[in-house]
Amino acid sequence: MPAPLALAESRAPPAAPPARSAPPSFPASVPPLTAFRRSHPGGRHGGLSSSWKAAERHPRTTLARSSAGKASQSPRRLEGPAAGALAGETPPSAPGRRSPIRARFLRHFPQKAKGTSGGRGSLSGPGRGGFEGRVQSVRSLVEAEVGTVGARRLSAFVLLLGFVWSWLRPSWCQPQARQGDLGPVSRVEGHLGLCGSPTSVPGKPAADTRSWCSCLTCGIRCSNMGLTRQYLRYVASAVFGLIGSQKGNIVFVTLRGEKGRYVAVPACEHVFIWDLRKGEKILILQGLKHEVTFLCPSPDGLHLAVGYEDGSIRIFSLLSGEGNVTFNGHKAAITSLKYDQLGGRLASGSKDTDIIVWDVINESGLYRLKGHKDAVTQALFLRDKNLLVTSGKDTMVKWWDLDTQHCFKTMVGHRTEVWGLVLVSEEKRLITGASDSELRAWDIAYLQEMEDPEEPEPKKVKGSSPGIQDTREAEDGTLEMDEAPEDRILTCRKAGSIMREGRDRVVNLAVDRTGRILACHGTDSVLEVFRILSKEEIQKKIDKKMKKAKKKAKLNSCKEEEEDLEVNVEMTLQDEIQRVTNIKTSAKIKSFDLIHTPQGELKAVFLLQNNLVELYSLNPSMSTPQTVRTNRITIGGHRSDVRTLSFSSDNIAVLSAAADSIKIWNRSTLQCIRTMTCEYALCSFFVPGDRQVVIGTKTGKLQLYDLASGNLLETIDAHDGALWSLSLSPDQRGFVTGGADKSVKFWDFELVKDENSTQKRLSVKQTRTLQLDEEVLCVSYSPNQKLLAVSLLDCTVKIFYVDTLKFFLSLYGHKLPVICMDISYDGALIATGSADRNVKIWGLDFGDCHKSLFAHDDSVMYLKFVPKSHLFFTAGKDHKIKQWDADKFEHIQTLEGHHQEIWCLAVSPSGDYIVSSSHDKSLRLWERTREPLILEEEREMQREAEYEESVAKEDQPVVPGETQGDKYFTGKKTIETVKATGQVKEAAASGALGHSGRGEGGVRMRGEPVAVEASVTLHQPDARRVFSRAERIMEAIELYREETAKMREHKAICKAAGKEVPLPINPILMAYGSISPSAYVLEIFKGIKSSELEESLLVLPFSYIPDILKLFNEFIQLGSDVELLCRCLFFLLRIHFGQITSNEMLVPVIEKLKETTISKVSQVRDVIGFNLAGLDYLKRECEAKSEVMFFADATSHLEEKKRKKKKREKLILTLT
Repeated sequence: MPAPLALAESRAPPAAPPARSAPPSFPASVPPLTAFRRSHPGGRHGGLSSSWKAAERHPRTTLARSSAGKASQSPRRLEGPAAGALAGETPPSAPGRRSPIRARFLRHFPQKAKGTSGGRGSLSGPGRGGFEGRVQSVRSLVEAEVGTVGARRLSAFVLLLGFVWSWLRPSWCQPQARQGDLGPVSRVEGHLGLCGSPTSVPGKPAADTRSWCSCLTCGIRCSNMGLTRQYLRYVASAVFGLIGSQKGNIVFVTLRGEKGRYVAVPACEHVFIWDLRKGEKILILQGLKHEVTFLCPSPDGLHLAVGYEDGSIRIFSLLSGEGNVTFNGHKAAITSLKYDQLGGRLASGSKDTDIIVWDVINESGLYRLKGHKDAVTQALFLRDKNLLVTSGKDTMVKWWDLDTQHCFKTMVGHRTEVWGLVLVSEEKRLITGASDSELRAWDIAYLQEMEDPEEPEPKKVKGSSPGIQDTREAEDGTLEMDEAPEDRILTCRKAGSIMREGRDRVVNLAVDRTGRILACHGTDSVLEVFRILSKEEIQKKIDKKMKKAKKKAKLNSCKEEEEDLEVNVEMTLQDEIQRVTNIKTSAKIKSFDLIHTPQGELKAVFLLQNNLVELYSLNPSMSTPQTVRTNRITIGGHRSDVRTLSFSSDNIAVLSAAADSIKIWNRSTLQCIRTMTCEYALCSFFVPGDRQVVIGTKTGKLQLYDLASGNLLETIDAHDGALWSLSLSPDQRGFVTGGADKSVKFWDFELVKDENSTQKRLSVKQTRTLQLDEEVLCVSYSPNQKLLAVSLLDCTVKIFYVDTLKFFLSLYGHKLPVICMDISYDGALIATGSADRNVKIWGLDFGDCHKSLFAHDDSVMYLKFVPKSHLFFTAGKDHKIKQWDADKFEHIQTLEGHHQEIWCLAVSPSGDYIVSSSHDKSLRLWERTREPLILEEEREMQREAEYEESVAKEDQPVVPGETQGDKYFTGKKTIETVKATGQVKEAAASGALGHSGRGEGGVRMRGEPVAVEASVTLHQPDARRVFSRAERIMEAIELYREETAKMREHKAICKAAGKEVPLPINPILMAYGSISPSAYVLEIFKGIKSSELEESLLVLPFSYIPDILKLFNEFIQLGSDVELLCRCLFFLLRIHFGQITSNEMLVPVIEKLKETTISKVSQVRDVIGFNLAGLDYLKRECEAKSEVMFFADATSHLEEKKRKKKKREKLILTLT
């Protein structure tokens, strides 16, 4: 046996402590374990107790001072316990350090300790071989002491004892359960071996679920049964602090029969309905994930169409607040939505340059219009014509004929992007706004009105080339691109321009619903309001000008020429469109909406850039209208981004502070209960007792506020630069601040006499200052208040002792400055987040880096530990909040919801709530649920989401036979539609799908891309439900076949028996009221939603089609649901055209269907015409009885009567 060596000799530092005396040697006859015990009579810890007690009497590590007396930045040679650590010893009380028994073992077996790496909690470095060698040495000790059989029995006994102990140990010796853990906690620190010392994992990371017993005397590997750790899920609870987001537009909505009182405002992914009179939020239209980009109310005021950033459109009911209809057809954000006059069709424009017309009643897409080369900015239906006019950022305005779904005119008279257009003067004038200060007006002339009505229409040339275009020069010099002359529907001629006062681009251009008021604004805070004169007003102006011109001509001409005097007066565009006034708002305008009240007052509501809604009113009929601000919604949010958040100690109050105000929110009701003005706030906390708050500002001041009165108690100039960070001391008697003036200052709370009252008030006083060489970005106390962590601009974190302010550790490794950091509740770990997108986890005892995590795709802005656990949250500029496990170094979950950079977050003292703030002006509340979170499931869900996103970006055809760039479906590609495509392809391969010739190709426009005429469904993400509907159709057809065969057999049996035999009824038919099999098939078709009908028919195999056609013939003959059956019939004929026409068995069926369908459809048309005639007759009868005009003619007739009455009164006045 070699002579035992001291532990310090195996890894001696340059300046080693005094050598210890070697333990006495014993004869070889003495067993090793007995010699080990005799040489250390102090018991299990006695042999090293004196050395460790002496080490503990040493002072903590101090700074080495230079000859000049200044403290150097690097620590000197460690003394005391630290020196023992460098020598291979660690105090027995420190978790994860070497126990005294292990140190004694290494003394007796130095040849086994040569590979010791000295790492924290390790026995043999990263490998496992050294540890196995030590285990074998311990086993040899035990075998030498008690024999081989005894060692095996002892091993089995220790293993059994470890299992029993891990499950039945009393609560006083169990490790403290962490917040967010469920079930048995597989913590390395909690497992105890036979010797009772805490375990560590030698050569393995702490995240391994199998832990090794640190008691080397047993040599048994202990396991926590392989249990995986579980966490609790955090979910989004609410969005508050937001009045309106900037990407969408504000619109007036009608609720409870009131107009002009309620507005709909986009709020990230939701839509808020605000009551302007009370300033309250009365309804929230819940969104899913993506941000709202456009709002459009329906003409009847009952629905609101909402466009989202991912290209989806949802239609909400304003009565119930539910969105039952979803359109998925665009691949990019929605930029324009517009209903037609009746509200039955909806046109949507997107950044993907497409326009899609949707059938709102049928809940399906009608056709996709392609032609723009950049994002569509506006789309408008014409009231009396089936036309659509659109504008885009490609500088073009296009006119579309919706009967043929093609573009028949392209206006190229703009040199910059066209941002908006409106139709005025009974749709005979078009006004466009571009990127300059000019509003261009175009006169529209419809050729049908100009031609002779008796002249027959010219026959269209089918064989004309689609590339032929008529490009001509208009009167104003601009170019207009028309289709062939026979396809011209209207002409546009430039009437002039209106110069705006603003020099920037037009952001929004709109008219009120009467078409009399035109308004536009740029990127500033001024809305320019114009009034469009009616024909009567224009005629009056012409008459006045004529009189003035005649009078002037009389004075200038001779008397002889009076009889031959002729005066020509021309009206300019400025005479027809008059400037009314300018409305100046308090901030930059993002969007606006106009409404005319019955009293003749114009109301304009604005969504401003600073999270504000303002309402202005004016009377445009006055000569000098005065603008009055009537309402303002401000209390619901900050004017700028929130830069600091804090929770009160009771988890009820939430503090948010921005550049100009502090708000206190009630967490349960999300109501703002206090607003206080402040300077630009950067950091904050609640004073113990939750009666005051302390704010650190960008100018380096400390501001102390009283919450009860909302008053500013005191302002202190704390730092010369920005005050970046505050940290409340664990004893709650003071706090520490760090600023840009390269100093850390310590403050204590004190009570001083208030000058305004006899009572004392809270104040703070500075006690100490720590001057550093770099700017301080973040400060943090350790929980025991012994250490202070300071983040500096040089990318390092310095650790100082609080009592002496001496340097302890330097944490370096980040490539960019550390913006945020936090220390765990037990003081064992410190986590740092940096602008280099990494998070590093350090041990606070030696300053070693446990793990470096690539946390975010952009800078890590905030980091906070969950109280009483080693879980922590990080927030980044990549719009995400992530939760991490500092023990296992694993990413637990990602909280997605914010749409822009996240600035800060706060974790409640209980750990149940999180509040975060972002550049999108929203505050979000996240709540911890009782739902367990399994990491494997989270990873799987994340992979599926990534795959679905990659699939959606692909440009592969959705339907076989579809050419590149064409879309048979006006639907978006998702993972469900990919699955649907697979089934469609299988059906096509088996002969289920035919080719319809023109159906898939669509209508080709002359000079334009392909536009599709097929009607398509809208619920593409609900493909599973579509397939279930198709399966129900197939089951119904099979049941019809079976029941038909049974009925034939029953007739044969009855004929053979010569009497009537009872027929058993199918239970399914009995459940439907004992209906016939064919009626059951019809009920299945009627039960399918209109939006899913065509897709359900599309995936049907062709083997079911003959039976369906025969049944349709029977149903149509009976006159049952003719409209539904014709729709299904025409769709089936279109997709199975080839196979149906080539099948001789189906020719008679098709002939019968042709006769039956024509006759029944004509009957239905006659019924509808009769009903319309009856309604018209009832209308005339009601008008004759009450002498009041109804419906659309009432307003115009009433205005005509008023005008005639005024003329009569003027005539009487002139006569008198």
